[in-house]
Amino acid sequence: MSADTQAPRPLRADAQRNRDKIIEAGRTLIREKGIDATSMDEIAKAAGVGAGTLYRHFKTKDELYEAATARWAETVNGAADAALAIEGTDRDRLIAWLRSYVDFLTAHKGAAWRITAAMGDEESPYAMKCRTYLHANERVIEGLGSLRSDVDAMELVRLVGGIAAVVDNSELSEDAVRPLIAVLADGLLK
Repeated sequence: MSADTQAPRPLRADAQRNRDKIIEAGRTLIREKGIDATSMDEIAKAAGVGAGTLYRHFKTKDELYEAATARWAETVNGAADAALAIEGTDRDRLIAWLRSYVDFLTAHKGAAWRITAAMGDEESPYAMKCRTYLHANERVIEGLGSLRSDVDAMELVRLVGGIAAVVDNSELSEDAVRPLIAVLADGLLK
């Protein structure tokens, strides 16, 4: 194998910790301020690393943003996998996924309606997140045998997004959201 085709060497433990801190600091600042309003120097400072360390890992903010969103996508897909792996009925698995999905959408104030409204719009700044949610919902639909045949992933993301937007804008308690999710799940099952 030539030097150009070899897999990259794994990072040393301290380098991996720095990379993880940079990604987390970048994700937090970009979420709070937006990508354009966040500087690489701010990210380095928030991560507790020098600028040289940051630039060794990420040459640009776009590279950092891509790494941050890739990790987030892994989290979403992991939640879909975890829901599908639950022992119990398809209803139990579906409710677990719907709860996780509502939690993802409501993690950041105002995101639920923005992301849901952007579904299907490839020009949206939320297009990558929309695709991730859409694909996770497709996997959940495929993994459950007792969903109605007329349910598709886009309908599901919009329905859950509607619940999430209500939760986000009304500050409903978790106890008040559970019945909404259960009604939705029951309507989706055969």
